[in-house]
Amino acid sequence: MLESLVNPKNVEKGPWKMFFIGLIYGSLSLILVSWFFSGDIVLSKFSGLIVVTFCVMFSLPFMYYLIKQEEEEDEQVEGFFGVWKMHKDAIYGFMWLFLGFVIAFAIWYMILHDSNLFNAQIETYCMINSPGNIEGCVAKYDITQKAIATGAATNEMRFLSIIENNIYVMIFTLIFSLIFGAGAIFVLAWNASVISAAIGIFTNYSIKEIPFGLLRYMIHGFPEIAAYFITALAGGIFGVGVIRNGIRNPKFLRVVENVVILLFIAIIILLVAAVIEVYFTPILFK
Repeated sequence: MLESLVNPKNVEKGPWKMFFIGLIYGSLSLILVSWFFSGDIVLSKFSGLIVVTFCVMFSLPFMYYLIKQEEEEDEQVEGFFGVWKMHKDAIYGFMWLFLGFVIAFAIWYMILHDSNLFNAQIETYCMINSPGNIEGCVAKYDITQKAIATGAATNEMRFLSIIENNIYVMIFTLIFSLIFGAGAIFVLAWNASVISAAIGIFTNYSIKEIPFGLLRYMIHGFPEIAAYFITALAGGIFGVGVIRNGIRNPKFLRVVENVVILLFIAIIILLVAAVIEVYFTPILFK
């Protein structure tokens, strides 16, 4: 039933519609996991990953048809600007879907007030921002307690940690898009959940402060997720190019050039996003 809520063709007419789909899918994911797994001694320990899994399952039908549609259009374009013009509506749709996930996750995480729902996400946040004291960081940022600052990492340590994490996610996205184009939705949902957990920490788990938290993390969050989608697009183009043309076809070289350009742009965007996150955002949000 859920897969009939949106037609991929409608994204080209209004990418912003995906925001509401993200709200619905994100809300259902947290609510269902809270209802069915919060009381399970074993599965509750993996609630953070189960939330993302549910969100992926809800989104897969739409993602599959959209990626399939975009792959067919790849045959008609060449060069970065041609690729961008052809796929920009889909990328905008992904961005709106991502924003819907973030807001839904943040709101329901605070309403349900269950620290297990984002346990893996909190650990990831601490791994990036306090790599020398992960366990202590996780304990301090339990939703049942008031968050307090750790100050455990210098700007240089955070910058390197963030770059390392972002490049890892980028590689993960590329591999997923090569194996299964719609698999990129996992990266989208996971990053949305991590940012939502970070918003909760920054706002001290106050719902009325969510808009301020969104502003704090979307400044660098949107460039990051855009880079991941560009990477997913590059992987999809490469996979289709190999399957349809083969590596000996002259068109394959053009495909490789386009993929390299896209990946280079994605890396530059990730570097800029990391600089913003480490050196500029703290100045704006002390």
